[in-house]
Amino acid sequence: MMNTSITEPSAARLETPGIVEDLERAACLRPHWYAAYTCANHERRVAGQFANRGVEHFLPQYESVRRWKDRKVRLRMPLFPGYIFVQLALQERLRVLEVPSVVRLVGFNGRPAPLPEGDVTRIREFLARGFRAEPHPYLTVGKKVRVKNGPLAGMEGVLLRRKGKFRVVISIELVQQAAAVDVGEADVESLE
Repeated sequence: MMNTSITEPSAARLETPGIVEDLERAACLRPHWYAAYTCANHERRVAGQFANRGVEHFLPQYESVRRWKDRKVRLRMPLFPGYIFVQLALQERLRVLEVPSVVRLVGFNGRPAPLPEGDVTRIREFLARGFRAEPHPYLTVGKKVRVKNGPLAGMEGVLLRRKGKFRVVISIELVQQAAAVDVGEADVESLE
C-alpha cells in the first residue's frame, strides 16, 4: 500500500489571511492622526483648505520675533515646518491628497503611517495652555527622559540643560522633526 499523506491546511492557516485583511480594513475605517507633508511655506494655506473641506487638522505654531530694518515683528511660524497633522480614517485620505500644496501623507513603502496615539493631542493641549515651544534639530542621542507632570505627561524626549534651565526635546520620529519645551527638573524622570 502506498502512503499518500496529503496535508490539509489547518483551519488556523486558512483564517489568518482573513483576519489580517479584517484588521487592515478596520484600521482604514478608524480615524488616526497622520502627518501631511506640504510644499515649503504652504502650511497655513493648506490648513485653510482643510478647514473649508471639513478635515480635522492641527498646525502647531510658535511665536517668533523677527527684526526688520525699521521694526520688530511678531510672527506665528509652524513648529514643524513642512508638516500639518490630519485626523482621518485612511479610506478618506483622498480628501487630504486632493488639496493643492499637499505632497503626500508620510509613511513607509507607500503606505501612510499613523502617529503614535496621543502625541498630537498632548502637543495640542500643551500649546493651548500657553506653554512655549520652539523648533529644535532632531536628536537621537542624549539623556532620555519621560515627562511625568503636566500636559505632556507620558511623552519621551532628550533632556537639555542650559544656563540652569531644563528643556526637553520632543522628537516626532515619523517626520524627523523636534521641538524644545521648557520644563521643571521635577517634571521629568530619567529612562536610563
